[in-house]
Amino acid sequence: MPGEAPVDWLIVGLGNPGAEYDGTRHNIGFEVADELASRWSLPKAKSKYRGLLTDGRTGPGGPRVAILKPMTYMNDAGDSVSPARGAYKVDDLDHVLVIHDEIDLPFGEIRVRTGGGLAGHNGLKSLRARLGSPDFSRVRIGVGRPPTTDPDLVAAYVLGRFREPKPEVQTLIDRAADAAEDVVANGGIAPAGTTS
Repeated sequence: MPGEAPVDWLIVGLGNPGAEYDGTRHNIGFEVADELASRWSLPKAKSKYRGLLTDGRTGPGGPRVAILKPMTYMNDAGDSVSPARGAYKVDDLDHVLVIHDEIDLPFGEIRVRTGGGLAGHNGLKSLRARLGSPDFSRVRIGVGRPPTTDPDLVAAYVLGRFREPKPEVQTLIDRAADAAEDVVANGGIAPAGTTS
């Protein structure tokens, strides 16, 4: 199968398909991906590589990007990301930028880094398994943690909708998109990572 025109960045927003997951903490990666596609005036996403995919430049003369929202459910996200990465010839794993929810960060905190632990996040585990390494870049979006370690209650929490006011959630989405734009514009993440 012929590949796509190569891109500088494959940006992956993690989430689950289906209206029942819209607006949940676990789907904030999808919302940030949509925000970036809108900012960069990319074409309407098409179904490809078991996901919704759009590509283009971030602006005149800007980097070429592809934005992918895997439609595989979180636990199998790598099954969408791996073939898309191959088709777009993104050889440098740190140019796969994954945008995801992070319960180990308080609501509103955003951190970027390359590589690191997976913190029990099933989407990240699937990516590591299919990409062969955890050394992809990440925008980690703090959604807070429930006051429990019970796996069922934690799952219910991340699959639940935000309790924070809508404007605060929108600000979080905007700031995460800003962080992703900075990574792309600067050609990567500084080794120490940053906090905003």
